[in-house]
Amino acid sequence: MSEAANEASSAPDPTSWSHIRETVNMLYLAVCQIEATMNDSNKSVDTLTHSFTTLATHTGDVSRQVQQLTLPQELDSFKQDLAETAAEMQSNINASIQAFQFYDRVCQRLDHVARSLEKVSSLMQTEERMFSPDEWKKLQEKIKGSYTMEAERIMFEFIMRGGSVNEALDIYRHHFDTEKGNNKDIDNDEIELF
Repeated sequence: MSEAANEASSAPDPTSWSHIRETVNMLYLAVCQIEATMNDSNKSVDTLTHSFTTLATHTGDVSRQVQQLTLPQELDSFKQDLAETAAEMQSNINASIQAFQFYDRVCQRLDHVARSLEKVSSLMQTEERMFSPDEWKKLQEKIKGSYTMEAERIMFEFIMRGGSVNEALDIYRHHFDTEKGNNKDIDNDEIELF
């Protein structure tokens, strides 16, 4: 057999299974999860910033109204203003609590990414496991089974089929928004509180 023929026969078949391709897919998955988590967490931080700014404004308004109150007949008007302000403050407090709960979810999701990367590293420490399609399949099924949201499972499937990070993130956002729209309590069902 000629040297060229020998090289051609030993070259990997691009359509066959490859631990390198599996590793790349798992790294792409980690990138998608981190990007999606960071994007979602930015919304949570924006909610917190807005809520606390509004709460500070309301507190200042109440303090000013108390200082300006001089006549007994102004008391009814003050009570009405105070009740409205208290209702707005309660709304902002509730939004803040939800944002803090969401922050806990962000931490959980990033922890899943870290644990998944540890599992990939562990698998790659021995050649026997690293070159075993069954080991990779078990790992991927374990990671997929850890997801609590359908959007995460869909993103996982897309990446494992070789999809791009940007397309996977678009799909994730679409499905996450659809799930959230269909179930207003989606985050509350899946958040482990502090």
